[in-house]
Amino acid sequence: MKAWNSFEEKVIIVADHSERSSQQIIDTLKTSGFSDIHHVCNGEQLYGVLKIHYDQPEKIGAIIINAELPQCQLEDMWQSLSGATDSSVIPFVIHGNTAAGSELVCSNSQKLSKQNTYLAHKIASPINVQELMLVLNFLIRLKQERLIRYKQEEQLITELASKTVNDAKLKFLVNHDELTGLYNRSSFERQLKITLNLSNKLQKEGALLFIDIDRFSLINELEGFEVGDQLLVELTVLVRKLAPTTNLFSRLGSDEFCLFLDNIKPKQAQILAESIKTAVDNFRFFKGDVCYNITISIGIATLDSNSATPHPGEMILHARQACNLAKRCGRDKVRFYDSEELVIKERRHDITWVPLIRKALRENNLFLVFQPVVQLNNGNISHYEVLLRMRDEDEKMIPPSIFIPVAERMGLIHVIDLWVVENAINFLATLPSHKAHISLAINLSCAAFQNTDLLQLIQDKLELTWVDASRLTFEITETSAVDNFEKTREMIQKIRSLGCKFALDDFGAGFCSFNYLRTFPVDYVKIDGQFIRNLVNDETDQILVRSMVDIVAKLGKKTIAEFVESPGIARKLIEIGVDFGQGYAFGKPERELLLGANLSLASLLYPQKNNCMAVNALSECL
Repeated sequence: MKAWNSFEEKVIIVADHSERSSQQIIDTLKTSGFSDIHHVCNGEQLYGVLKIHYDQPEKIGAIIINAELPQCQLEDMWQSLSGATDSSVIPFVIHGNTAAGSELVCSNSQKLSKQNTYLAHKIASPINVQELMLVLNFLIRLKQERLIRYKQEEQLITELASKTVNDAKLKFLVNHDELTGLYNRSSFERQLKITLNLSNKLQKEGALLFIDIDRFSLINELEGFEVGDQLLVELTVLVRKLAPTTNLFSRLGSDEFCLFLDNIKPKQAQILAESIKTAVDNFRFFKGDVCYNITISIGIATLDSNSATPHPGEMILHARQACNLAKRCGRDKVRFYDSEELVIKERRHDITWVPLIRKALRENNLFLVFQPVVQLNNGNISHYEVLLRMRDEDEKMIPPSIFIPVAERMGLIHVIDLWVVENAINFLATLPSHKAHISLAINLSCAAFQNTDLLQLIQDKLELTWVDASRLTFEITETSAVDNFEKTREMIQKIRSLGCKFALDDFGAGFCSFNYLRTFPVDYVKIDGQFIRNLVNDETDQILVRSMVDIVAKLGKKTIAEFVESPGIARKLIEIGVDFGQGYAFGKPERELLLGANLSLASLLYPQKNNCMAVNALSECL
């Protein structure tokens, strides 16, 4: 067995009065690459060699000693030298007539504290050279690690001269980040609370800088965590040079830092933040031949001497929100926290609504309402669109415009999509046989088609309930379809293979509609409401809707107009040739379905005329 390269230059002392065994050991050491070997035959000679290396004990790799070496107090020697906790430690390999097998000599002696570990090992005779070299290399490696640890402890003692080593290490690790040496989060918040209270009493201003390294995860992914750690240390040193030494500096997370600037005005805080950002912009981080240009985003929360003292967690949150806003605005920027910022308000709104949405899902406080979609040529109800509502604790209805955007931003929309699909199919399954013709259109979020559970749920529910798949139409907005076109189209094709239909919602809002419509597998196209609301009075809207209807018809698909809120809009849609209409003119979303399967178009479109005149007018329109 070869010795590790770094061990070959170590001095190995062979203390053995037996010519046969000592020669065997020396030959084995030379074969393994050791060159500096000292052979002694008794304890007196051994002490002489040790005396030569008294000032440099780290050069001695190990002592291989015969348990019966003459003139040697072996037990005192190996316990003293192999149990040392500083650089004077010397490993011992003891061979002789010991018990069969090998035994690690640990710190079970009552003479030494529990923290000491002897670097000594006993092996039996005759010597197994493979075991000898394995033990020797292992003990030398342990010695090297102990030397490294000792040097680190010496450095720590220098920095914390008034503390004992163990006490200082414990206190440091409890209050500081192990990598950078900065305050950790809990310690920083405690120190910040004291500082904020003192600043309030003295009516001093201050500012908290939240610093986040832009795209730091890429460094970890490309170069590994060790390189990422090196970057963090170098950036910490850079910021420390620019920031006043008396201010609190902390590493809160992986690549997140906080710097509190005491007794400073907002303008001065901004100047310092900009100088830190510029310094990082000019900083170059090298890994081999690769050079990385690092940028940071900084959020600033200020301390007003005229306002109540904020909680440390609240001030950190405000600075972090400002930093997130800087990232949204393109990164490498400095932003102040402003409670009136739309993004900040939106975030507070989200935090408030998330537990309410979870509770609604858990306690079944979501419910479905249905709005009819009417054939404009005869008044027949083609199907109903399923819309989602939520009840609050007072049984008041909450519209989806309040909670759906929150669910989309906070990752709850997948659960809501599945809930709507499951309950809509259950609703169809519970309808009596004379209503078996009723179909539903279900709105799905932009994230629904990235959820692999959707297809399986639809398939399982259809099999369990025996609901005809043709009674289901799924609606997807044009913008969400375009965002991930290929994956969405693949999912739609799989769902259509079950027998379901599809509608492209909000058509015309994406500005690239016709290009995608040509290859998109849908049965209906719902014209966006922005083209419908003012259709009667806006000639441009009429031209656009007419062109949509013509193209959609030539592609073999049907058109549905949303937001049909007046008889005048309905009449204009019939004139243009739209196939279906949906809106308050035909019915509001309700929890119950309409009683009949047909609406009287004549009375709906011409409410001011008698029945005969209304029918005649409708006939002329058609």
